[in-house]
Amino acid sequence: MSALTALLAAMVEIDTTNPSLQPGAPGEAALAHFLARRLGDAGLEVELWEVLPGRPNVVARLRGAGRAADSGRPEEAERPSRDERPPRSLMLCGHLDVVAALSPEAFVPRVEDGRMYGRGAADMKAGLAAAVAAVEALVASGRRLAGDLYVAGLVDEEWKSAGAAALPARCRPDAAVMVECTGLDVVTEHGGFAWFDVESLGVEAAGDDAEHGVDGISLLAPVLDGIRRLDAELAARPHAAYGRGSIHSSTIVGGDQYPVYPARCVLGVERCLTAGESVAGAEAEMRALLDAALAADGRFSGGLTTVVGRDPVQLDAAEPVVAALARAATHALGRPAILRGDMGWMDSGLLVEAGIPCAVFGPSGHGEHTAGEWVDLASVEVCAQALEAAAREFCA
Repeated sequence: MSALTALLAAMVEIDTTNPSLQPGAPGEAALAHFLARRLGDAGLEVELWEVLPGRPNVVARLRGAGRAADSGRPEEAERPSRDERPPRSLMLCGHLDVVAALSPEAFVPRVEDGRMYGRGAADMKAGLAAAVAAVEALVASGRRLAGDLYVAGLVDEEWKSAGAAALPARCRPDAAVMVECTGLDVVTEHGGFAWFDVESLGVEAAGDDAEHGVDGISLLAPVLDGIRRLDAELAARPHAAYGRGSIHSSTIVGGDQYPVYPARCVLGVERCLTAGESVAGAEAEMRALLDAALAADGRFSGGLTTVVGRDPVQLDAAEPVVAALARAATHALGRPAILRGDMGWMDSGLLVEAGIPCAVFGPSGHGEHTAGEWVDLASVEVCAQALEAAAREFCA
């Protein structure tokens, strides 16, 4: 077993189930402290801070030779030449949390046919392991970068991304690489999403009291039909190469017994967004559906709550971090790197919104959030090599 595979196995063994998804779950602290020790032993300056109670982000810095002690994002009123500009800082980052597993055995890593199976192997401990291996290789080489290199592990991506949201206030590198599984492609754009709760209020009454009872569930019918029609419209529109905008019902909760008119019903809705769409636009679509429900039946009474929303992300292929990453991937793969988009939203979106260009690059894996989750171990090794090369170029 290679050193990198052993590192990944040790990380998978640590249960980091997000307690916001499974109350009572352990959260990310044990892995954050594990990485803090590992990166501290490599000579990096390590900071841990709680973003949520008992749930710390970990950020480690390999200080560059040409950067002042208080590293940050340079002012760019007029971008200097490469020889004149301050050295650039780069962050390799990923999330520590995983979704709940059906059995504790999910946290026992298993290697078969060049793949490691286990909860979090692909999503996304393999990328973080590659990032750690990359910075350890840089330290071992004895060659000091000019700019700072950071490795960050973030909490809560699987729920509301509290870790990524808190990061820019504490650390602002010039650019970042999110090490999600991408099949060793460079992802420069990705979709967004919005989650909504639609509440419909009825009037509780006995089931045989039709004069006074109002069915809060049935009053949602125009909203459900509107979701179906809107999704058909979205399918017919021009869309990004990586996928289309869509909308679907996700959950529905209402009523409590057969012989009673339901006084309340709550419908959960997901709107998936692509380039050119926005959370604000999705909110407007949902409000139009509620207006249609009221027009169909004046008894409709309810409201709309945006649970969480994230806009899509687009980076220019000429962005320095994208160019450096593409060259590094090309060298590591022995073929031209593929630049593409991806439908799924990632923490990179929050960094981009904060003004930190963030490309996405990671190993090959599949089965995220399932019992069959796996990552290709050879691709993890290649990923580490590419991340090391990208850091050498970007932070030169």
